[in-house]
Amino acid sequence: MKLENNVLKHYLRNVYFITGTAYAGKSTMVKMLAERYDMIFCGENYHGAAAGLAADPKLQPDLCYMRQLSDWKDFVTRSPEEYERWIYGTAREAAEFEVAELISLSREKKVIADTNIPIPLLQEISDYRRVVVMLSPQSMSVERFFDRGDPEKQFLLRVIESCEEPEKVMENYKAGLKRINSKEHFDEYLNSGFYTILRKDDGKDTRNEVCDEIAKHFGLD
Repeated sequence: MKLENNVLKHYLRNVYFITGTAYAGKSTMVKMLAERYDMIFCGENYHGAAAGLAADPKLQPDLCYMRQLSDWKDFVTRSPEEYERWIYGTAREAAEFEVAELISLSREKKVIADTNIPIPLLQEISDYRRVVVMLSPQSMSVERFFDRGDPEKQFLLRVIESCEEPEKVMENYKAGLKRINSKEHFDEYLNSGFYTILRKDDGKDTRNEVCDEIAKHFGLD
């Protein structure tokens, strides 16, 4: 069975999406908006439990990569090209799980989601007033990737540090991050037609102002 995008758009009318590059503030904004406006919070990888149970290696090979991973050192030492391909392949495969989860959650209440659904699909299943793109300079998304204290990134940092020649492994891993956050991908977000917020690397705390801006765009007030 195939659901047409106009059907999905109808059932996703209570869902608000935030997407974009790393270190742009997406996770923070999703959390703040959920708390401020009593929305259902869907943080990064909110679809993970369902995907872990239902993903099929024949249909979703990139989502199933972790199941076959015997040593995390293999994860952090992949070529930058393969890392980039896998990241965006996983986003495409995960989109169906994200959409199904969001339809289930949003029947009676508004939902705010930190999403990796590809831009072309978001353009089909949502609209301008339901999507915000948040972007950061490549220098922030790459060089500050491990600055945050969330368990996943700190685990990867420990794996890199445990490798032989950890400095070379870190250099290789950051090369993958640069490809993921390349100008080509940045420009796809920037030219998507969705409302876009660019994060400045000036050290100022603008969380409340940005939250107000997004809320206004979404019409939540």
